[in-house]
Amino acid sequence: MFARRTEWDLRPNRLSQKLAQLRGRGEEIWDLTESNPTRVGLRYPENLLQELAQPRSLLYEPDPKGLLAARQAVAALFAGKGARVDPERIFLTASTSEAYTMLFRLLADPGEQILIPRPSYPLFDYLAGLNDLEAVSYPLRLEENRWRVDLEALQEAMSARTRALILVHPNNPTGSCVTAEEQARILDLCAKRGVAVIADEVFSEYRYSQETALPATLLSGGGGLVFTLGGLSKWMGLPQMKLAWIACAGPEKKVTAALKHLEVIADTALSVNTPVQVAFPGWTAWAPFVQDQIRRRVQENRRWLESNLPPGSRLLPADGGWSAVLEIPSVPDEEEWVLELLERKRVLVHPGYFFDFERPGIGVVSLLPAPNRFQEAILRVTIKE
Repeated sequence: MFARRTEWDLRPNRLSQKLAQLRGRGEEIWDLTESNPTRVGLRYPENLLQELAQPRSLLYEPDPKGLLAARQAVAALFAGKGARVDPERIFLTASTSEAYTMLFRLLADPGEQILIPRPSYPLFDYLAGLNDLEAVSYPLRLEENRWRVDLEALQEAMSARTRALILVHPNNPTGSCVTAEEQARILDLCAKRGVAVIADEVFSEYRYSQETALPATLLSGGGGLVFTLGGLSKWMGLPQMKLAWIACAGPEKKVTAALKHLEVIADTALSVNTPVQVAFPGWTAWAPFVQDQIRRRVQENRRWLESNLPPGSRLLPADGGWSAVLEIPSVPDEEEWVLELLERKRVLVHPGYFFDFERPGIGVVSLLPAPNRFQEAILRVTIKE
């Protein structure tokens, strides 16, 4: 009855079953997986919603690329990072998930391949499957106290069917950025192989340092096509406002052709609502108000965690992002460990296998919760009964 691409195992796993059971009994859960910025006590500008009430929001002006004023605002964000991009090379979408779908439709036919990082967020497998593509992983390796793209393994993972490579900068959940050297080598390799690069920069505002070795953006022409993604969900902590963007760079002829094809794809949906596009240019002035809170929050929680690690655990290095990765060698079974934490301590964490970590004994926690909640949850994990 249903398409083979939707043949997922829809049975709830043991962790989700236990969580539903406890919440059904009204138990308080100390959630260290919370990544929704609207539920962690952040303050938003008081007049934020007034921008949605502008009279122009009542006028429907369909443009496949999105309203010019909003695209100009996105171009200004890239200019602030030292990258010049013409607003005509920018498309607005309702989400980065939709942006991925549009780019997959642009770049690949059914059965062809998309390269994705491991470990990383499992969303990519679903997006590839829904677009009838094969997701092939390339590894991130922890070497010399930082995560690095295994360039040799990346090259081996490429085949004649590879159409695009996804880079996440910073990656989720490792928090690792692509260095300038890695960027140059990857862009060169992809250009030679005719593989487009999709750079996901949704967490780019939340790097822990501004090292010059870590580019502010991966939007660079190189010799091939590069598509860079961002969106309000992380950029301003507004996932409910549904606005994201694609910026395109590369050789002029390739970019021109890509934009023409992408315009047809975008025109079939016209998914971005007008009020949020009208509001976006005004919101850019208020973005630092929210971004500064998130930066302080995640860095404060990470510093506190460094000094209050669960016994026998190690905090793995990161360049940015909203997550912390703990290595706990004494944990032989991640699923049993997270189930025990939930059952005995009422603390919810992500097991490492959720993100396809190769090494065992990994737990992933969000750095976004309010500090008092975060600290209490970690202490509950740390204190032995």
